[in-house]
Amino acid sequence: MSAGEAILRVQGLRCTIAGQQVVEDVSFEVPATGITAVLGRNGVGKTSTLRGILGLIHRRGTVTLAGERIDGLPTHRIVRRGVGYVPEDREVFAKLSVAENLALAERQKNPRRELVAELFPDLVARRDQAAGTLSGGQQQMVSVARALINDNRLLLVDEPTKGLAPKIVTEVAAALELASQTVPILLVEQNLEVVRRLADDAIVIAGGRVVHVGKARDILDDDDLTRRLLGVHAEAAA
Repeated sequence: MSAGEAILRVQGLRCTIAGQQVVEDVSFEVPATGITAVLGRNGVGKTSTLRGILGLIHRRGTVTLAGERIDGLPTHRIVRRGVGYVPEDREVFAKLSVAENLALAERQKNPRRELVAELFPDLVARRDQAAGTLSGGQQQMVSVARALINDNRLLLVDEPTKGLAPKIVTEVAAALELASQTVPILLVEQNLEVVRRLADDAIVIAGGRVVHVGKARDILDDDDLTRRLLGVHAEAAA
């Protein structure tokens, strides 16, 4: 697949949770390289879009990964096709150790343990510690590490810096930036400083629909767009 092709195509995605429509009609493409950000105000369907792509909630529409339709597949088969997922609320196995959390995520004969150790040395030192006793930032590192330990074709990353201290935000952003050199990332992120640093392209969702697509910096540098679509001024986004 060439750099100019899309790794993911989403067409007419509609998602429901307990019978309530949470994604109305979402269509977009994710390039085969770099980071694509999903932006929008709270509650507009960003997280539900990622969950719908992965089959974690009921969805209709067409989703193709590298040209293969995956919208009819259960979540575990989508993951086996090379889609890594970092959920919004980390979802570590609290009673298991850091090492056990990572081992459960391994899907290949040669997991990328050296990469994880390089990106998150603190996890190496805490490999035998129960994940539930880690700080929020350390748990987020575990969640990201579980996605990076395999050679994925695409990463879906949901709010990775939410609630983290500035130092940990920087570390997580650096890890994603390095990961994006080898795997494309679809990133939901409210921290616009992180988006400015990481994202090449951006998709803006409002009311469960895509309302704008463009270069991330073009959106964040445009005061009218950031105010109208995101509810902030361009100066704040910078």
